Amino acid sequence: MNELAVSARGLTKRFGGFTAVDQVDLAVKTGTIHALIGPNGAGKTTVFNLLTRFLEPDQGSISFFGKSATRLRAEQIANRGVVRS
Repeated sequence: MNELAVSARGLTKRFGGFTAVDQVDLAVKTGTIHALIGPNGAGKTTVFNLLTRFLEPDQGSISFFGKSATRLRAEQIANRGVVRS
């Protein structure tokens, strides 16, 4: 299983003058388990909000199973089975 379930390149999110997520690259292969760890305020929740399109990235691209999801709405992402609580 070498297919990427989730791929993100250069994800960036700014809130005013504050950069919460800066050029994040992520590659998760199908059938694997990963964790995103870091201290409070490190941008973990923001990364998940970007991946699920609760927030729009200022830069970067997102794909699920090789198909671009960068321009999809949150409900379209959820319909593909990618959700957060």
